[in-house]
Amino acid sequence: MPYFETTTDGTRLHYVDYGPREGRPVVFVNSSYFGTEMWEFQMLPLAAEGFRCVGLDRRGHGRSDDVWDGFDLDTLAGDLGALLDHLDLTGITLVGHSLGTAEVVRHLTLSGGGRVARIALVAGMVPGPVRSADHPEGVDPALLAAGNEVFRKDRPGFFARGAAPFFALDRPGNDLSPAMVRYWEERCAGATARAANALGDLVATLNTAPELDGIDVPALVVHGTHDASAPIHLTGERAARLIPDSTFHVYEDAGHGLFVTHADRLTADLREFAGR
Repeated sequence: MPYFETTTDGTRLHYVDYGPREGRPVVFVNSSYFGTEMWEFQMLPLAAEGFRCVGLDRRGHGRSDDVWDGFDLDTLAGDLGALLDHLDLTGITLVGHSLGTAEVVRHLTLSGGGRVARIALVAGMVPGPVRSADHPEGVDPALLAAGNEVFRKDRPGFFARGAAPFFALDRPGNDLSPAMVRYWEERCAGATARAANALGDLVATLNTAPELDGIDVPALVVHGTHDASAPIHLTGERAARLIPDSTFHVYEDAGHGLFVTHADRLTADLREFAGR
């Protein structure tokens, strides 16, 4: 089982590396709570078609170390960069979902993105949903803080109540079996309490808007019209507008969990984008 240790604090991180080593590298960065299993409907078919698909279990997630420190965005992005260095990957298509998109953006900011050829921001939290001086229409920070307190008291209840809006199950075509929904609820338990709580606090202060206009690689921005976790007008639309070379794909009726409900469409979009 592949692991490596970060040079900053020696945290042991687990990763997966699928497909031929000579294939075009596509590196996947997970949402909060999930490990690399969240990308099964994208990584497996792409790897079977000759892409090299790599994914990282973020610290405190999946099979990586349960640690106290390092849940600030710079450290998380540094962990991602350490994986790319460890595997010596170049010409990368870097794909992030939800909070993972912030790690993608910050990696480019910190490293200059020399290893990265293009990025895909899928149902992203960037630039950030919270209200700020340059984003007055954003969500009141007090509301996010209150939501985080509810989350701390009852994480299982939060995941159970949130499953239907996460997948936008009330929208046409988003039909998942109860077993499938339960499976993804259970996968959220792969994050430790410390990691899950810390990332909630990170979202409540997230603002990468100043970094987006400096991105100098092509970007694919994918977002659903019914994303309750990262409303499109607060996140995806702004990201596509701020990134100089962006292509914006809007998925009608899709929620935050479009990597499952719209798996085939997302995989096709990533295949075309990564194959350029």
